[in-house]
Amino acid sequence: MLQRFARVGPYFRSGKAAIAAAGLAALVGAATEPLIPALMQPLLDKGFAGQGLPLWVIPLVIVGLFAVRGVAGFVAQYGLTWAANRAVQQMRQAMFEHLMRAEPGLFSRHSSSQLTNTLVYEVQQGATLLVGSLLTLVRDSLTLAALLIYLLWLNWQLTLFVSILFPAVAFVMRTLGRRLHKLTVAGQGATDELAYTVEENVLAWRIVRLHDAAQSQGQRFAGRSSQLRRLVMKAAIASGTMTPITQIMAAIALSCVITAALWQSSATGATVGGFVAFITAMLMLVSPIKHLSDVMAPITRGLAAIERGLDLIEHTPTEQGGTHAVERARGEIELRGVGLRYREDQEGALQGVSLHIAPGQTVALVGPSGAGKTSLVNLLPRFITPTEGQVLLDGVPLAQWDVRALRRQFAFVSQDVVLFNDSVAANVALGAEVDPARVRQALEGAHLAEFVDSLPQGMNTTIGHNGDQLSGGQRQRLAIARALYKDAPVLILDEATSALDSESERAVQAALEHLMRHRTTIVIAHRLSTIEHAHRVVAMDAGRVVEQGPPSDLLAAGGLYARLHAMQFRT
Repeated sequence: MLQRFARVGPYFRSGKAAIAAAGLAALVGAATEPLIPALMQPLLDKGFAGQGLPLWVIPLVIVGLFAVRGVAGFVAQYGLTWAANRAVQQMRQAMFEHLMRAEPGLFSRHSSSQLTNTLVYEVQQGATLLVGSLLTLVRDSLTLAALLIYLLWLNWQLTLFVSILFPAVAFVMRTLGRRLHKLTVAGQGATDELAYTVEENVLAWRIVRLHDAAQSQGQRFAGRSSQLRRLVMKAAIASGTMTPITQIMAAIALSCVITAALWQSSATGATVGGFVAFITAMLMLVSPIKHLSDVMAPITRGLAAIERGLDLIEHTPTEQGGTHAVERARGEIELRGVGLRYREDQEGALQGVSLHIAPGQTVALVGPSGAGKTSLVNLLPRFITPTEGQVLLDGVPLAQWDVRALRRQFAFVSQDVVLFNDSVAANVALGAEVDPARVRQALEGAHLAEFVDSLPQGMNTTIGHNGDQLSGGQRQRLAIARALYKDAPVLILDEATSALDSESERAVQAALEHLMRHRTTIVIAHRLSTIEHAHRVVAMDAGRVVEQGPPSDLLAAGGLYARLHAMQFRT
């Protein structure tokens, strides 16, 4: 447990002052606890006999005592809450920044719902549980210590007898705490699977309804929901048994102590006030012991939730790059015997691909689905790493490039457009400072300026989740405007005009042709009419380059490109 707290500790360093204030307040509050039974002895021994303090003193002391306890409790809770939320903010920021720098394989191993759940919800939930639990732990531990000191002062023999209880309680809490931690971790995994099922069905609701798959998906959801329920119930059993076992042990010890105290009182002639004060302090021990037995479950759940985020930071390597960096590359690309295998038990997505693209050249990649075109272009900005061979930019292996400098050299327009719930201008200038004049120029080049002018706030209009307030063609033209704005030396176009009408396609194609001058351009093309002006066509099949050359030469050769061309232009 201490090792797990040590992992979380560094994030609480900035709140040391608040934690110290909370601890001091908890100490003050705990110190007032023994004063309540301490008042009982003079009150019973002298107060009712008319020999005690004046009548007005007792209520004043009681009110003042509870006022001090109230203020101390507030300061302790506020201080711990402030420190915990500051720690959560720093932890969440570290997790997000690590997520942005993590090696790309992370995003294939974890679903977006799992990463979102960990970063946003689990860390906050864990901190909330820890705040309440640590407050209880500190406050009731100090209260327990204060009451034990008072009991030792009153009757050290009986107090030592009570202390026998604590090792047994600690053993029960440790044993059940370990089981609860295992069940909590398993429950987190089941929650991720359930959230992913929901995410899949929310994103694919059209397909689910079209294929009348609601019932089968409901059964899938029910199965994972039942698995989560079973784990939650097992955790509830482990958590719920802590309190009654602890209370039974405390009750046994308390009954033995009361019996011994009665015998001792009759044998030694102790006063009624002293006896009542001891028994009152003994009974007051039950509440902190109960709270401390209850606190193990939320602490375990809170730490497990926070550790999930810490594991993301500590066990996920960041992208590693070299030191080579230039402001603008020439755009020479070379692949030397490149092979790529996503899994050991699968056939290679790329097999022995060698290719040279000169600066400023436009190369079109064609071939059937699964030929390896997308895998090839994903190698260039190092979204994936080849399992064999080498990829070079300007004669420098990609592994020697600084990752950020490398990706500054590429602009990418895909048929699967990704937009952010932000303004048009922010989406166009993504990752760079917004220059309204350049944004306007990019929008005009993408044949989108007239539409943006018609929006309520022009280029400052927010476009909704992934641009859901735009049509498919408008979303794709906005992605093209983003590429125009970036003005990178290497362009990667994956069917960049596929969602455009004929008129817009002609305008955007003209803009792209203007942009492609003096830039290296790689075009993944299914519509072969868009690549007639390419310098070279590279035809791929089953992860291999089967032919390459000018479009006219490949048509005359009668190979794969000619067959694909004939199929599209048969009519």
